Amino acid sequence: MPFNLPTRLTISRIAIVPVIVVLLMFPGRWTCFAATLLFSAAGLTDLLDGRLARKTNQITSLGKFLDPLADKILVSSALIMLVQNAWVPGWIAVLIICRDILVTGLRAAAAQEGVVIAADRHGKFKTVLQIVAVAVLLLHYDLAGIPVHDLGMLILYFSLALTLFSGYNYFRTFYREREGEGNPAGPMRDNGLP
Repeated sequence: MPFNLPTRLTISRIAIVPVIVVLLMFPGRWTCFAATLLFSAAGLTDLLDGRLARKTNQITSLGKFLDPLADKILVSSALIMLVQNAWVPGWIAVLIICRDILVTGLRAAAAQEGVVIAADRHGKFKTVLQIVAVAVLLLHYDLAGIPVHDLGMLILYFSLALTLFSGYNYFRTFYREREGEGNPAGPMRDNGLP
């Protein structure tokens, strides 16, 4: 069965990662600019694929699996390269990547118990903020007198705070749904609907 357009957009987000990594292995104004353009384009596919899938009724299990995975691969890979180039402190990347791994594991464990933990607005907004922060940091070099790196770090700190808060919120939601606190009829169960 051929991939639909939303799934192709998601896969393209993963496929572009090696190119971004190679560009950042040779940091310079032009390679950073190219990496920023590619990363930003990949980030835009994150906005497009989900909306397109819902609008055209092309939501698939593969798409639901790949979409958040593609986000994590894209952002985590770029963060690791930023750390390698000594442009971002390693501890920030560790916190962001570990939070994503923990939440992914939590959602998988919850699904095994039939508990649905839907993506909330904090989680969605933190992804957007992460993409913006990383895109600015990839540009790195000052532009028209604007301290690009300092601006990127400021946005990254905001995204880190939201990342940790949304992670806490997922665990709180899991506990409440598991105990049935958020639902008078008991925990929210997966009824097989998308």
